[in-house]
Amino acid sequence: MDTYSLFRQIADSWVLLAMFLFFIGVVVWAFRPGSRKIHDDTANIPFRHEDKPADDRETGSSDQEEKRQ
Repeated sequence: MDTYSLFRQIADSWVLLAMFLFFIGVVVWAFRPGSRKIHDDTANIPFRHEDKPADDRETGSSDQEEKRQ
């Protein structure tokens, strides 16, 4: 058996199985119990400062920006 045929058989069977298991793992991880709070918090990031822009302290500005002011 030549190298191409061997790699082709491995890719057709085991790599497909590995990708399927990885996909199932990602889906289970995304919908795991207890992750709802994290997803809700992440989804609401654009709406955190509706009334006014965020302060420099809240955005994590660097020390250089603070020295300029």
